[in-house]
Amino acid sequence: MSNHDLFDVFKRMPKKVNIGDITVRDGFQHEEHFIPTRAKIFYLHEMAFAGIKRMEVTNLGNPRNMPQFSDAEELLKSVHSDIFKKRLTKRGINPSDIEWTCITIRESAVDRAIELKEKGYGPDRILMMVSTDEQHHFANSGTTLPQYWKEAERCIKKCHAAGIKMCGTVSTIWGSPISGPTKFEDAVEFTKRWLSIGADDIEHADHDGSAPPDKVYRYFSMILDALPNTDLHIGHFHVTRGWGNANVLAALQAGITNFEATIGGTGGQPANFVDGVPGLGTGQYYYKDPNVVGLSVLEDMLVMMDEMGIETGIDIDRILELGTMMERTVGRRLRSESILNGRIPKEVRTDFKRPQLPIQKEKNGEKPGQLIPDGWPENAVVPPEISGLK
Repeated sequence: MSNHDLFDVFKRMPKKVNIGDITVRDGFQHEEHFIPTRAKIFYLHEMAFAGIKRMEVTNLGNPRNMPQFSDAEELLKSVHSDIFKKRLTKRGINPSDIEWTCITIRESAVDRAIELKEKGYGPDRILMMVSTDEQHHFANSGTTLPQYWKEAERCIKKCHAAGIKMCGTVSTIWGSPISGPTKFEDAVEFTKRWLSIGADDIEHADHDGSAPPDKVYRYFSMILDALPNTDLHIGHFHVTRGWGNANVLAALQAGITNFEATIGGTGGQPANFVDGVPGLGTGQYYYKDPNVVGLSVLEDMLVMMDEMGIETGIDIDRILELGTMMERTVGRRLRSESILNGRIPKEVRTDFKRPQLPIQKEKNGEKPGQLIPDGWPENAVVPPEISGLK
């Protein structure tokens, strides 16, 4: 007889996870219209009230080509404001338990993060990024890998001196859209390289939805064999080919405990056309439909984990409400199935019961609760030639 308990089969599978939200940074950067600053602040605050402890606020790069981030300082000031901290405290949430992250691909952005920190409203954590495929890395950063590693090492030192953590992202783990297949061994080595120069944790990113679930399981098993401290690793999956939460499950089975997601599965390549102004972003779009390139859907991920008995510490009902609001903010139907169908009912839904059923059973001469006809065997018998049992 096979083992029917998933947690027994996959010994590293966690019963408790941490889910970070990156809607306001990754999700909104993909929209071709500027999302109002007040809306961004609303979602950052409300997600904190709902129990999310790690959020990406903005990108501190030059907003010339990505005006989506022109309100970066306003957002950071809002999450560090005394009023917001009082509202958190009133709800029993310690403001210092929430970690605010900014993207800082190049050193100039890192310097800006440090400057904001010195002013009292900078990020707690920033993120730099390498790709295992140097062609892909060059397209993203404009540097060679050796150049970037030296820059990252320099940035980590000054960040730590300023009291800021550094997350090192490893990309093109499951293949590169430019150079094709890549090696897991390179991604494991790049992960070690980040940690060896002082990175505090690692985002393992499938930025273009190239990772099938079996390879996600294999890669994260290799990572945890090499670096078993689960606090170090974060799973980041896009849904370009529809595998987002299938990959979350595969990573759970391998033992990963930290994940990222966005409300409605928003996100993807920065828009190259914002509020009618063309020529922005990071160049030509690599996708055909803007709705199928985002991240794993936060609402669906939470409901799935709740049903599996995995603790997230997040108010799921409130996140479903925010998911419904998000469609109005963005202005289109997003990809959350759970905001349409709700959570799985945990109790009898009396309103849906059909009063005619007991009347019909009595009329048929059936006992209450009787499920099979009188005279049938108590247990069904399936011939071995059909069941396959020997």
